[in-house]
Amino acid sequence: MPVRRLMHYITAAVAATMVLAGCSGNGGTTPVVVGEAKRGGSVTVAEVNAFSSFNPYSADGNTDINSKIGHITHSGFYYLDDAARVVRNDKFGRYEKVSDEPLKVRYTVNEGVKWSDGEAVDAGDLLLSWAAGSGYFDDADPAAGTGTKYFSVASDTSGLAGTVLPEIGSDGRSITLEYAKPYADWEVAFDVGLPAHVVAAKGGLNDEEDLIELITDSPRGDVEEPAANTPLKRVSDFWNSGFDAKTLPDDPSVYLSSGPYIVRDIVPEVSMTLVRNRDYVWGQEPWLDEINVRFTGALPTAVDALRNGQADIISPQPSAGTDELFAGLADQGATIERYNQSGYDHLDLKFSGPFADEDVREAFLKTVPRQAIVDAVVGDLLPEAKPLDSHVFLPAQPKYNDSVKNNGSSDYAEVDIEEAKALLAGDTPTIRILYNRDNPNRAAAFSLIRDSAALAGFQVVDAGQGSADWVRALGSDDYDAALLGWIGTSAGVSRVPQIFRTGAGSNFNGFSDGDADKAMEQLTGTSDLGKQDALLVEIDKRIWESAYGLPLYQTVGSTAFSARVAGVKTSSGPLGVWWNVWDWRLAQPASPR
Repeated sequence: MPVRRLMHYITAAVAATMVLAGCSGNGGTTPVVVGEAKRGGSVTVAEVNAFSSFNPYSADGNTDINSKIGHITHSGFYYLDDAARVVRNDKFGRYEKVSDEPLKVRYTVNEGVKWSDGEAVDAGDLLLSWAAGSGYFDDADPAAGTGTKYFSVASDTSGLAGTVLPEIGSDGRSITLEYAKPYADWEVAFDVGLPAHVVAAKGGLNDEEDLIELITDSPRGDVEEPAANTPLKRVSDFWNSGFDAKTLPDDPSVYLSSGPYIVRDIVPEVSMTLVRNRDYVWGQEPWLDEINVRFTGALPTAVDALRNGQADIISPQPSAGTDELFAGLADQGATIERYNQSGYDHLDLKFSGPFADEDVREAFLKTVPRQAIVDAVVGDLLPEAKPLDSHVFLPAQPKYNDSVKNNGSSDYAEVDIEEAKALLAGDTPTIRILYNRDNPNRAAAFSLIRDSAALAGFQVVDAGQGSADWVRALGSDDYDAALLGWIGTSAGVSRVPQIFRTGAGSNFNGFSDGDADKAMEQLTGTSDLGKQDALLVEIDKRIWESAYGLPLYQTVGSTAFSARVAGVKTSSGPLGVWWNVWDWRLAQPASPR
């Protein structure tokens, strides 16, 4: 499911970004790899959602599949392992804190690191990533309808927004960020994003040097005195949408790679082929020469592909009553894993249209049959599955129960049609719900909500779209409520302001609460874990009190892979099995002696 970003986090705060998602479990037999594996070969991976953008850092491009492909076609200073630990990539470059007061961090790309067209990854790329991730030039005032928001990033900008214009190193491969105040997530706040020389050329500039000059010479945005910056607007417009593509662009500069793999072919909404980047030596060397990705959608299609040898690795989205589909896979030597993901599905209400009235929001939420949705979607996948009762914590986190006791979630523990009718006072609002029609779990949730809300007088309209399109409608005026999911990691706390801060890139429903904003500002400014937890509890309560929407359930992940492959290791975060793609290899059978 898409993931606007929430946590991953592949460029500025990819590691702390929530991605729209549109522990190992039991079952299966782990294949024993005997003999010495050889480099080369290809595998096929089945993915739920279709690819739509080579820019996974933008609000529209921040989906799970786009982030996975971005991860293996881009390199950076670090990545997160399956336990959400930061692993620095010293072969790519280094970053180091050079001062605590003020907080200064220097990033340096190693010599020889380059894009697949031969251009060096350098200070211009770092500067562009900072410009996009900081919101430094924005002067938009949404309430007044004045000014401009330039780069539409999915990640939270409040951290990098606290930096001054970076200092470019004399080597041309480094920049230094200086924060005006402490920032808790500084270690995962920044990384390389898109190729600056391409964005410059496509944005109407002569070359990357012109882009560097434009960024360094442009004044910081001032909401009180907005000033149009036409050259920067052209550049940011291309950054925002110029990398979107469902098929392979005619211009290869739009899909350059700095990572272990390069995209070679795309069949729209069907498949993608990636081949090994032969020049890549600034990270772990991959084993496989080729990776094929099939966009399979529903779980039965993915399981059939694995059973029939048309896929080697699958990560379908399970739902209640689907366990029998996996029957027999273990007998074929497949490994099957089931686990809790670090993500959740939820229903968000827009703070406009019919839901501008808080009574209407509360009435609608009173009609949502959360336990019935859990039974239909999660069912027997988890014992005694219950609705999720927090917007910021997952059940395994220590502060979950403490927050749930006082956050107001108990007001929506049960469906209350009579109370909903009383709040509506005879009105029969029409509510358009946006969701991914190709996702059976979302379709099931929509049907249950529609039928229950009708009992109180709501007229619920299906505003769903296909898997490659629905995410682009988020934030538009084409719907009143949305069914979606976030998946992230436990690295950092920036995922919370990314979604809930006023005007944030992934705040699609217009939620704005001054007290919550203040708490989020404090949250990102402290590294004290106890204070972070206390602030998260406060933020959770403010969100519930606003009738923002409802968390529905923690998502359950499933991974299965054939005995043909080895090196596959599942993460509960946004990248799933893709986090260590360089370790994937063909398993070697035992050799006779």
